[in-house]
Amino acid sequence: MRRLLLALPFALLPLSMAHAADDHVQEHGSLGAHEHGVGRLDIALDGKALEFELDSPAMNIVGFEHEATTDEDKAKLMAAREVLLKSQALFNLPEVARCAVASQRLESPLFGDKADADHDDDENAKGAEHHHEHSEIHAHYQFICDNASALNTFDLTQIFKSFPATQKIQVQLVSPRGQFGTEATPAKPKVKF
Repeated sequence: MRRLLLALPFALLPLSMAHAADDHVQEHGSLGAHEHGVGRLDIALDGKALEFELDSPAMNIVGFEHEATTDEDKAKLMAAREVLLKSQALFNLPEVARCAVASQRLESPLFGDKADADHDDDENAKGAEHHHEHSEIHAHYQFICDNASALNTFDLTQIFKSFPATQKIQVQLVSPRGQFGTEATPAKPKVKF
């Protein structure tokens, strides 16, 4: 399953490149540029295993990208973490699919993860054009679904409600039915599988 999820960006690269050409060139000329209001969600279904990889600028999730030093910022960070860890509700998986959380992991320099902080420092050392840090929040979820054939739509409404600064989510999906990319917005939060 992990190989399938890792292969997802490469499998959909031509689609992503076409989509990027239609929209606009990112500031740094790459598809993975940090853009406030925009998140990325990779979904892979392999047999009974369902995986989600959510990547978002911290600004979309908590409203800031700096280290949480005030009580207010710390409270926002803890509240966001709690929501992100309620993965069943976050992705609104249909009960009939009988999906159970197998694992979940959150990573961000805001949570004290050194690997991402080192990556940000490396980018800054390479002369990044931005004058402040860009913090990301990465979430990985794995479910085992006893009735995976019941998964035909994902409703991302709860993500948009919980994190209103998120204006769109670029979705890439791989399943036995095929692979495709689409965009979800607060007005169109459902992704057909």
